[in-house]
Amino acid sequence: MPSISQPLAAPHPLDDVPCHDPYVLAVEGGYLLYTAYDSGRWPRQIPEGSDYPVPPGTGVLAWWSPDLVSWGSPTAVFQVPEGAWADPAVAPWAPEVHRWNGRYVLATTLHNPADRLPEAAQRGTRIAMSSSGWGDFTPVRRGTVLAVSDDPRGPFELLDPQRPHTPWEFMALDGTLIRDEQGAAWLVYAHEWVQAVDGTMEAVPLSEDLDVIGDPVHLFRASEAPWYRSVAPTASALAPYVTDGPQLWPLPGGALAMIWASYRPDEQLTGGEYVETQAISRSGSLRGPWEQGEVLVEGNAGHGMPLTTHDGDLVLVLHRGMNTPRVRAEIHDVLATPGGLRVTGRRV
Repeated sequence: MPSISQPLAAPHPLDDVPCHDPYVLAVEGGYLLYTAYDSGRWPRQIPEGSDYPVPPGTGVLAWWSPDLVSWGSPTAVFQVPEGAWADPAVAPWAPEVHRWNGRYVLATTLHNPADRLPEAAQRGTRIAMSSSGWGDFTPVRRGTVLAVSDDPRGPFELLDPQRPHTPWEFMALDGTLIRDEQGAAWLVYAHEWVQAVDGTMEAVPLSEDLDVIGDPVHLFRASEAPWYRSVAPTASALAPYVTDGPQLWPLPGGALAMIWASYRPDEQLTGGEYVETQAISRSGSLRGPWEQGEVLVEGNAGHGMPLTTHDGDLVLVLHRGMNTPRVRAEIHDVLATPGGLRVTGRRV
């Protein structure tokens, strides 16, 4: 674990840091918070009077903190290289960094909006996605890539500039790198609801060198969440069965938890609010079977990740303010029980 202890330049509270899809890595001396940036939108996202220097274009930033409270010194760690399959003008989504066999691996979702994919279809009938006021959606090329570096502050280089690690024909996002109960490597990701109608969680097996070595495995569908049982989509209002942000965590007693985010629909099926929820594999196996739990955090908050602090505490890092101009990270205390994760209170 490299030491990244350094003085904070113009420290700011977490609530001042623009942050969508937060991911925090504990390093010696503190923490790194990874989030995407788009310099064209940056002035609308920062507090008035703040001076957060970012390079032109789009990419991934790492923010440093000694204590999860004060943050500063943002560093650009990744930008889409010219000649890659993805459009460098479109900001990445959901960056996260993992230690892996002596190096660091960045997983992030890239896009090519000009490369259209076939629309969703069922029994030969095409389904043009338009979800109750959300607008029209067209499936386009989207997938999670892996990039490597010897330093968690980058720069990270793509393992394969010509294709994502998620299936090429899938509109996929939010991939996370894990080892299963046997120690084998997997990339767990969300299959976008825009293409699948009912979004899913899936996984592809990887080699130790992070090559894809098998076909995708289905884990569960968004519509299995318990709150969908009380609503019925109609021809004029299709519920958005969204799967976002899978993150896995072992539980006491051997079960496995997956936290993930979705939209809990309202009575009018107009999209509802973004929430953080969880699923449990009682067997402890990545393959499940997966049982869906209730909401962990509501109030338009989600896309979380569990983190063990340097003090040994378990916390949940997520963002609040989905689909608003001001999206910020929050940190909540969490208790891991044999039956699942339980949020006990907000920390930061």
